[in-house]
This record gives sequence, C-alpha cells and structure tokens, in this order.
Amino acid sequence: MIFAFGTSTVRALKKATKTAPIVSTSSDPVRNGLVSSLARPGGNITGLANLTPELAGKRLQLVKEVVPQISHAAVIWNPARAARRIMRETKAAANSLDIKLHPIAVRVPKDIEHSFSPTKKERADALVPIRSVLVMKRYQWIVELAAGNRLPAMYDGRLFAEASGLMSYGTLIEVLDRSAATYVDKILKGAKPADLPVERPTKFNLAINLKTTKQLGITIPPRSSIRRPR
Repeated sequence: MIFAFGTSTVRALKKATKTAPIVSTSSDPVRNGLVSSLARPGGNITGLANLTPELAGKRLQLVKEVVPQISHAAVIWNPARAARRIMRETKAAANSLDIKLHPIAVRVPKDIEHSFSPTKKERADALVPIRSVLVMKRYQWIVELAAGNRLPAMYDGRLFAEASGLMSYGTLIEVLDRSAATYVDKILKGAKPADLPVERPTKFNLAINLKTTKQLGITIPPRSSIRRPR
C-alpha cells in the first residue's frame, strides 16, 4: 500500500509498480493519465482529485473583485506538465477579466527570489503563484517577498493566508488527506483500487488575512459576493 501526494509523484509510482495499491491526492488524474476514469479508475490507483486547474480562474476573479484596479498579474510557476493546464485556465480567466499576465518560470529555489525583479519591471500589480512542490517548499518566502513589494496576492492554499498572504481559495489539502484514509481502510479490507471511484471535493475554502488587507490598504467591497467575517 502506497499513499502519494501530487501528480508527478503518482506518475512516477505508476511507472514503478502495476500491482501495489496506490491511494493518491492529485490534480486532474484522468487528464494526466493516472486513471482511466473517475467512476472506474482501473489499474492500481485511486484516491482524490483536488480540482486545482478548475479553480484557477475563480482565484483570479476573486482577487480582481477585492482589488478592482488590478490590470497586470505576475504568475510564478514551475512549467512542468502538471501546471500547464492550470496556466491555460489562468490565461483564459485573465482574458475575460482584462488582466495581462506575466508568467515567470521558476525551476530551482533561487529562481523564486529572482522572480520579483521581472515582476517589478513589468509593473505587475498582483501576484498569483501556481502550486508546485517548489512553491510549497518556499511558501513563507513567497509571502514575505509579496508583502515586501506590497503586491496583493491570491494563493491556492489556506497555509499561505495563515502565513500573512492576502487571500487563498481552494480545496483543503488536509481534508483530502484525511479522506484518503477511508480508501486505505477499504483496500486493506479487500477492495480493489480499480473499483473505487476517485472522489472530487465538494467544499472549498476562501481565506482572507484581515491584517494583510489593512497593511495593503485594501477594503473588501460592501457589495462583494465574498462573505465578510462577522
């Protein structure tokens, strides 16, 4: 039995074994070739899909709603296969919102710090990092750099907002990980991964760091569709 997180990790495990049951949380497992379908995965892999690509446009929409004057957004991303669809979804949303994107590729840790130089050059007025192993390992660094440059930023994990990032919207990864335990239990009791449907999340979390909104001089619009805290 193997529990794995992330598309690239699961893809590597799929190449390594065709027999050991794999319970995973990953982005778009069908499109990425990890399972045959959500209803009937086939093979030795099942688990949960975190819907990361589908939520990319919503994130841009939400940050535009809170900061209407945004016209240029920098996107820090690792141009690996798993992130390409997220970038396509982000670009589509940017076109509809009249926002010009400035993609900045990062492949090693030092690239993240250097990424803020082209961000300034392009006069970006917002930051939208795309999740990757590299970005998650340097999440505190990214939040601090965004704050130092007074850039409103939208992230895809609550961890960023808790670390003083402005906003985050997405699935709660820790909830997905706990849900994965039910798959492990079923397989240990004799179920086959091929017969266990891949679960899609039904609840999403929006987090806004009110301390950071004050520091950036941002006021949530009174008619915003975003629910204000009571």
